[in-house]
Amino acid sequence: MLALLLVALSLGLSNFAAAIGIGVSGVNGRTRLRVGVIFGLFETAMPIPGLLLGRSLASSLGHAAHWIGAGLLVATGLYTVVQAIRSSHSQDDQAPAEPGGQRTGRLLVTAAALSIDNLAVGFALGTFHVSLAVAVVIIGAVSITLSLIGLELGSRIGEKTGERGELLGGLVLIVVGIAVASGIL
Repeated sequence: MLALLLVALSLGLSNFAAAIGIGVSGVNGRTRLRVGVIFGLFETAMPIPGLLLGRSLASSLGHAAHWIGAGLLVATGLYTVVQAIRSSHSQDDQAPAEPGGQRTGRLLVTAAALSIDNLAVGFALGTFHVSLAVAVVIIGAVSITLSLIGLELGSRIGEKTGERGELLGGLVLIVVGIAVASGIL
């Protein structure tokens, strides 16, 4: 359960980071609702296929599934860290965002991109026989909460913290993967 909470927090931090970036351009009630719903739906739905596939393969892979799941968590974390570092360099060359919120299409693409790692994480969690319903509820609730907090913070403190949030999310995934591999979680 602790591993699931830490993974949900880590996955939610990428939404937190994106929400801070969105919040910098200003938010209203409609934007808060759209971001919360869209990010929450994607974060909740994407682990389901991974969980189902991971659970079905876990019995055939035996003890190796434990190592594969831990490896996927570490790999996903490393990928997130690399993307956070790359995006911090590319944002230096970009013009500031226009005020006035986000279009729904852009939010859908952002949510899909942010939740791709949830497939791998869902697979990893499935190899550990985590309850599908519990995982979906926890990941969704944490994601929505962190997205809404990120919107509020973004409107107050700026984009730089958003980059650090994504980096922190990747580092947490790496630590959770190492803890799972070592048997701590």
